[in-house]
Amino acid sequence: MEKKLTYVLIGAGHRGKRYTENAYRHGGYQLVGIAEPDTKTREYMRNLYHIPPENCFASYHELLAKGKIADFCMICTQDRLHYDPAMQAISQGYPLLLEKPVAPTPEACVAIRDAAEAKHVPVVICHVLRYTPFARTVRKLIDEGELGRIVNIIHFEGVGNIHYAHSFVRGAWHNTADSSMMLLAKSCHDIDLLQWLLQSQCTKVQSFGSLTYFRKENCPPGAPRRCTEGCPHEALCPYSAVKIYCDFPFDEGGWLAPCHPDGARYSREETIRWLNETNYGTCVFQGDNDVVDHQTVNLEYENGETAVFTMSPFDFGGRRIHIMGTKGELISTDFNTIELFTYCDEDPCSDRFGHSRRATIKTSALTIGQSISAGHGGGDVGIMQDLYDLLAEGKQSASLSDIRTSVANHLTVFAAERSRLSGGKTAVLENGWNLL
Repeated sequence: MEKKLTYVLIGAGHRGKRYTENAYRHGGYQLVGIAEPDTKTREYMRNLYHIPPENCFASYHELLAKGKIADFCMICTQDRLHYDPAMQAISQGYPLLLEKPVAPTPEACVAIRDAAEAKHVPVVICHVLRYTPFARTVRKLIDEGELGRIVNIIHFEGVGNIHYAHSFVRGAWHNTADSSMMLLAKSCHDIDLLQWLLQSQCTKVQSFGSLTYFRKENCPPGAPRRCTEGCPHEALCPYSAVKIYCDFPFDEGGWLAPCHPDGARYSREETIRWLNETNYGTCVFQGDNDVVDHQTVNLEYENGETAVFTMSPFDFGGRRIHIMGTKGELISTDFNTIELFTYCDEDPCSDRFGHSRRATIKTSALTIGQSISAGHGGGDVGIMQDLYDLLAEGKQSASLSDIRTSVANHLTVFAAERSRLSGGKTAVLENGWNLL
């Protein structure tokens, strides 16, 4: 590996740290500047990655005021803080690795797209599902014609009840005005994946969904506002903050539990104090959350394909997909194991479509989890490799998406949300998008 790609990081939260960990495991990256408002986290990153002190700032304004000091800029701020640093970095000629979503409004997404194209800088959006061994294998099977022409797809994202309660009831994405809508924050991955697998742009979308369960009227009688205040229902409540964060190891890989910048978990005393001072200790039925807790999206594509996507947190978690084509079908319930049923035209005795030939394909020799802590099924690693190939060697992988395609898929998400809010009216996507 001849070249080290240098980069500056804006936002050293969980995702910023994770991408940086994978960048250093890759070996072809060097972090040379950081903007992070939390002093302890900023100092931890500075010491761990030997960042020059003169390039460490609390504000991205200060970092970007130095001009272009690296090969690219990685932006991992919260959803509503993507637009301004992205626009400033693009104006300085920085290629971007930008955490999804691009921005929380269609206008902001289009502005970032137009600025990047005018400046001729690549912007890679962290749609990490594209970069998993699973997705690459499925795309290859489709491209090779194993399924014939794809007709329709059924795709499901199980958010997981604990993940949903943590991130979307109590956490940073619990309120649309403060972050973004649920479909954009969590499932723009999935809408992007559908378009990428089909290689066909969405033209019509219809959506239904609501916040049904995590509401004040569903609060059990006598429950206090905070779980730390002696809730009489704690023993039978799966959402007890005391159980989730103190008692039971729900947090695969430690990403749920509060921890210090170096990754050391809080003591029980520190955790209880944290629960008393933040939304994370609030009863899930008594917060100010407003994002949906289930949503279904119907999609039609330019080549005639259709897809149904459903997001739900009333499950353990994990994605499942069923792809149906003119020559066979593909089913996966774990985003690692593929069950492939295809018609074999060499078998004259075959009289049952999809049952003349069956194959089971493991896309990884390891069991790769789909969660954030498990690296999104290998996608967190894959995107860093493809980004290196693009910026250091000028190679464009099949997984990489240009900013125009990424924004088009975001506009599908915005159209779906508008459809949902209009009672399920069909939204039509052409150059932009509008409702019929």
